Amino acid sequence: MNAHDLEARIAAAMQAVASGAAPTWQPPLVSDAKTLARMIDHTLLKPDAVEEQVRVLCTEGQEYEFASVCVHATWVPLCVQLLAGSDVMVCSVVGFPMGATLPAVKAYEVEQVAALGAQEVDMVMNVGRLRDGDYALVLRDIQAVVDAAHDNGLGAKVILETALLTDAEKIAACVICQAAGADFVKTATGFNGGGATVEDIALMRRVVGNKIGVKAAGGVRSAADALAMIAAGANRIGTSGGVKIVQEMAGVKLPEVVVGDY
Repeated sequence: MNAHDLEARIAAAMQAVASGAAPTWQPPLVSDAKTLARMIDHTLLKPDAVEEQVRVLCTEGQEYEFASVCVHATWVPLCVQLLAGSDVMVCSVVGFPMGATLPAVKAYEVEQVAALGAQEVDMVMNVGRLRDGDYALVLRDIQAVVDAAHDNGLGAKVILETALLTDAEKIAACVICQAAGADFVKTATGFNGGGATVEDIALMRRVVGNKIGVKAAGGVRSAADALAMIAAGANRIGTSGGVKIVQEMAGVKLPEVVVGDY
């Protein structure tokens, strides 16, 4: 896609949002804990995480039947080993958490985690270049990762860092992700300020329609938070509080605890 066509597509998306056209998204029915669990990426991305925590993550992943566990690349082999034979995918992160590295480096990261057995990747787009309006570069950046992921049989999600963007920039980012063939657009890393909001999820879903997924990540800490995100347009939730969320959904009375931001 050339720069002119991409800018025209972004302009059309902005006009469609401004017109207030009714969204086509129909939220899935989530009436039980197991259904909700299958929409959660159970996440451990703290830089000081140790092996025992990763082992617990995988045990919880299997027990609650989450969609995936999401970890840094260094833990992918262990997670693949521990989750062998289960339906829980192993997801890793690329260009994380800043997104400002080179497209070729991001693509190489994808190839490496694919060789280790990962099934999905969450990449951080080049936020600064998007804010500069260099849409062609952002497209190339995302395309490099998506192509590497799909060539290796992996799903690819793109983190926008919505808290750092205007609504117009969020719309542009979603259009670019679609043009690149991404499987999901995602709100945040949880490391660069802010996280998922109902308003951002609704906007992202309005732009991408039913064509790709929307992942809410950053600050989703309760079952009520997760259900609100799903109602707004999310079909995947990224959180370190997955166990708490699913237990709340199941009606388990929980002690007062503080769950991490992601």
